[in-house]
Amino acid sequence: MPTATAMSKGRATGETESFLSATVGKKVVMAATGLILFGFVIGHMLGNLQLYMGAEALNAYALFLRTFLHGGGIWIARTVLLASVVLHIWAMTSLTLVNRRARAVGYRQWKPRESTYASRTMRWSGVFLLAFIIYHLLHFTTGDAHPDFIPGDVYHNVVSGFQVVPVSIVYILATLCLALHLFHGSWSMLQTLGLNHPRYNRLRNVICVGLAALVVVGNLSFPVAVLTGLVR
Repeated sequence: MPTATAMSKGRATGETESFLSATVGKKVVMAATGLILFGFVIGHMLGNLQLYMGAEALNAYALFLRTFLHGGGIWIARTVLLASVVLHIWAMTSLTLVNRRARAVGYRQWKPRESTYASRTMRWSGVFLLAFIIYHLLHFTTGDAHPDFIPGDVYHNVVSGFQVVPVSIVYILATLCLALHLFHGSWSMLQTLGLNHPRYNRLRNVICVGLAALVVVGNLSFPVAVLTGLVR
């Protein structure tokens, strides 16, 4: 006969599988991983603002990230981020398939009423951002996509990288795409977490727009500052 411990583990496993298989479970995973990724985007942008403090400050910041916890800190962060990205993509794909199965026959004539442009392009912006993240890592982390990459000299890599106009254009487009994704993502995340009430929705909208605008202004400033000669 199964022991009480085995039965308890079995029930816990079954409850977890039931939760993840449900639509609400997928939405919670989507919201939780989105919160982690949103926090990283904000922190990443704030850290990169040290570009305006000069090469010594930015390179010292990059060195701190690489050596924190004897080099283990950055790998912990990368593991958490990778797991969050994988779970985020899984939840998004699962919810997309659920929605398609729920409406096997499409609308004869469809006009958006409640949805926004950001929500309607959420999946496509996610695909584009995934491709951009891969390019970004090859460009500024490994240097494989950077023709003048110097390991450890982050300031030089950023400035010389953004001096290439097509590269800056790609980053600008990615930032605008990220803004749409962050706006609707943060809106949906707050709704999933229960922060949804007609009395507070206007405030929620202001918060989501403000956070997306903060990221856009900060990240757009980097290629623009290099292209205009503000940062050399």
